[in-house]
Amino acid sequence: MQLPIMPPIAPMLAKPVNTIPDGAMSYEPKWDGFRSIIFRDGDDIEIGSRNEKPMNRYFPELIEALKATVPERCVLDGEIVLVGASGDRLDFEALQQRIHPAASRVRLLAEQTPAKFVAFDLLALNDEDLTGRPFAERRSALEKALANADAPIHLTATTRDKGTAEQWFNQFEGAGLDGILAKPLDGTYQPDKRVMFKIKHQRTADCVVAGYRLHKSGDDRIGSLLLGLYTDDGRLASVGVVGAFPMQRRKELFEELQPLVTSFDGHPWAWAKQEEGSRTPRNAEGSRWSAGKDLSFTPLRPERVVEVAYDHMEGERFRHTAQFVRWRPDRDPESCTYEQLEEPVKFDLAAVLDNGNLNKRPE
Repeated sequence: MQLPIMPPIAPMLAKPVNTIPDGAMSYEPKWDGFRSIIFRDGDDIEIGSRNEKPMNRYFPELIEALKATVPERCVLDGEIVLVGASGDRLDFEALQQRIHPAASRVRLLAEQTPAKFVAFDLLALNDEDLTGRPFAERRSALEKALANADAPIHLTATTRDKGTAEQWFNQFEGAGLDGILAKPLDGTYQPDKRVMFKIKHQRTADCVVAGYRLHKSGDDRIGSLLLGLYTDDGRLASVGVVGAFPMQRRKELFEELQPLVTSFDGHPWAWAKQEEGSRTPRNAEGSRWSAGKDLSFTPLRPERVVEVAYDHMEGERFRHTAQFVRWRPDRDPESCTYEQLEEPVKFDLAAVLDNGNLNKRPE
């Protein structure tokens, strides 16, 4: 492989902001998948990941699609995504299952749950390095390069109109997208630098604290609190964790929670519950995503309620680590149910993937 930009490359990043910024910006959907930089030189293709490791073996169906669709010599930045079984929204949890050590399993999943690649930047074309060009020029070149792209290779929608971006922010979450990205039109491509802007949904929920994990720095400090919400049938579902505390507070929390420590006998997240098919934090104790990490936890009587901030849900769980807001001693743990969560209005994912009229921006 001989390209003007060679792998590995760290992707350009975005810093979080609370509102969609004004100015000379290009706005686009924030896709919820695996960030990937694609390198193609003829029949040689490498799918790079955010941690700069190749992912070719996990997505063989994309290798063939890229050969059929993208220019013979190019470097593309984009996102690998997967459409869920419902067909109308992205499914990050199913995408995670594609990273499997067994080749036979990878082949089966490639057929059963094929992935898509959504391109949103062009870093090199033929012998030209485009990273020093303004984004407006790179986007124009990307549109020409992928003018004949067909599924499962897609070109992300963009707009320069802030009002349209605000509309997308409210609509696209219903298709499983993650928010909006804002890119300065005159910005160059800067690997591993937070020079773009990301705007994500922020919500709060009252959750039951039903366990904790210890901090890596000592066995007298809380690393994270395990959160639960009650389902309609009375089951306490594991929804995620909250863990960003000052070190002194970690020690204080450890002391405060000791009176609630209990055994797994009768605890809603005991092994028996997992064997019955319920997802509990114990499912993660042997996770391939956290090799070498101790994910065992100390069970607590589910009596304390905490308010946390989150962006959106992935199935029953928070998509990302929640943020601590405050304790809620006034809330009854049994009242912490899924009914309190805001449900995004569904939106046609196909319309976002296929652009349709979404990609037409004002002159």
